Amino acid sequence: MSDQDFILVDEEDKEKENNGQDGRFKEEQKQEVVSADSSRKDGSSDQKDDDGYEKVCFICHRPESVTGKMIDLPNNITVCPDCMQRSFDAMTNGSIDLNRLMNMPGVQFFNMSDLENMQPKPQKIKKKKEKPKEFHKLDIKNIPAPHKIKAKLDEYVVGQEYAKKAMSVAVYNHYKRVATDTMDDIEIEKSNMLMIGPTGSGKTYLVKTLARLLDVPLAITDATSLTEAGYIGDDIESVVSKLLAAADNDVEKAEQGIIFIDEIDKIAKKRNSNQRDVSGESVQQGMLKLLEGSDVEVPVGANSKNAMVPLTTVNTKNILFICGGAFPDLEEIIKERLQKKTSMGFNSELKDKFEHDKDLLSKVTVEDLRKFGMIPEFLGRLPIIFTLRPLDKNMMVKILKEPRNAILKQYQKLLALDEVKLDFNEGALEAIAEKAMEKDTGARALRAIIEEFMLDIMYEIPKDDSIGEVEITREYIEGTGGPVIRLRGQEVPRLG
Repeated sequence: MSDQDFILVDEEDKEKENNGQDGRFKEEQKQEVVSADSSRKDGSSDQKDDDGYEKVCFICHRPESVTGKMIDLPNNITVCPDCMQRSFDAMTNGSIDLNRLMNMPGVQFFNMSDLENMQPKPQKIKKKKEKPKEFHKLDIKNIPAPHKIKAKLDEYVVGQEYAKKAMSVAVYNHYKRVATDTMDDIEIEKSNMLMIGPTGSGKTYLVKTLARLLDVPLAITDATSLTEAGYIGDDIESVVSKLLAAADNDVEKAEQGIIFIDEIDKIAKKRNSNQRDVSGESVQQGMLKLLEGSDVEVPVGANSKNAMVPLTTVNTKNILFICGGAFPDLEEIIKERLQKKTSMGFNSELKDKFEHDKDLLSKVTVEDLRKFGMIPEFLGRLPIIFTLRPLDKNMMVKILKEPRNAILKQYQKLLALDEVKLDFNEGALEAIAEKAMEKDTGARALRAIIEEFMLDIMYEIPKDDSIGEVEITREYIEGTGGPVIRLRGQEVPRLG
């Protein structure tokens, strides 16, 4: 027997041993030890455990993938290290006095062999077979040039030419800095970005497309849940923890990833507040070292350091941070600044010149953002600031049909699986774009509108196998008519 082997002996058997009736007990004890040693030697127990199912703790019922390596006890009982450690701690700390328990009325020790009939049917959890994500190592020769990055973004994102160009150059310079890693007396700073644009203009979609193109880990998080350390909410380091999870807990891969923090405008300083601003200015101050580059201790597999999980150190020097937000009421701040320039004389400007300017966000300055509530130290670590234009009707129509995974192409593929051809005429596309403009939620409104009108069609088509083609018309979108349905083999009459 090794030093790590141990045997549980109950008091009832101990009394039998003292009374001289220990022969049969000692023989059974030897047989258990021999069988345990033999199973360790020939590895048969390991083969039996590897049946595709996880072991479950008998006490806390957590699977082995959560708790770690289980401890096997007799009678097919498995206990996790946490529960076993708590049991040992309770005994060594003196909180449980076995001698006093023996003298208490109604307390008796039971035989371990009785657990065979008492133990419920063991729970089985199928092991997950996940293929680890693969990320290629960055090489300066493999980094696509800015015009190639923009061309790839053009396949998925309509419009926003300036935003795509600014993002392509910033990403190219950043990963050149990461790939060379030869910083001498001239140190290149990070190209962290701040995107400003109305809701539904494509901020998150741009970042997702960019990460897929570069094949680097991406973590998308929300700034609304972040709070200062010690308060209810997510710690600031949780954004790095999500990136570590996206990289399959590989620190080296995570240190070359992208973190997109959405709704960054929600951590602006609260105006006219006498209370401690734990989810505003305090979060901005806590993110300064994170954006600049520092060693951060993050929990593995959890969002809080208070969880009983191991911590690891991640250096954020080469992590690209992209922040995005809609910044409501920022246009009013810009308009107020521009109107102050109006004066009397030949060079004066009309006060209502900027009232209907849809491209007002593009005139934003750092001073406007400071007035909005962002602290200057935070803005200084986001050197690249660009805006996204609000979507107009023509852009909406292009979004419906032009991108590689356009919404119309998705529905056409769905109906093609039923061997039905789906078409939208130009009038229908314009009518959908007009309805989306009324909702004022950007491109997100397009999917909701099409889903509403396609519901009845996608419900009825599987009923009738004779339907071969469906054409959506403007009259159907406006509610004054219906779609054009053609049966299989039906020829369209030609004029003339």
